[in-house]
Amino acid sequence: QVQLVESGGGLVQAGGSSRLSCAASGRIFSSYVMGWFRQVPGKEREFVAAISRSGDSTHCADSVKGRFTISRDNAKNTVYLQMSSLKPEDTAVYYCAAGFRRRDVLLHQRSEYDYWGQGTQVTVSS
Repeated sequence: QVQLVESGGGLVQAGGSSRLSCAASGRIFSSYVMGWFRQVPGKEREFVAAISRSGDSTHCADSVKGRFTISRDNAKNTVYLQMSSLKPEDTAVYYCAAGFRRRDVLLHQRSEYDYWGQGTQVTVSS
């Protein structure tokens, strides 16, 4: 089974930057659409960003568009989330997700992903 391990979470000042990493097991990483979600206590897990299998296509939620960048390195079996101009409302637990697909598409719904990481806390102070 695919295992996902996030890292890079922590405390950052508003306006600052941080990068999250998600390391995946297996040698068929390129067959997986990858995504990032985040969750605040009391609310549902929400979509943040997704990247196609090849890395040629990406999409970010409106709330983070222009500030966050998702990327992947298939040779390293790793997906990244570069976060800039962070706001206090970005505070959440961030989850890495993988969805096995034959087509090189973007996935936006939680139910479309097959595997999830344990999550990493990102806290943005005012």
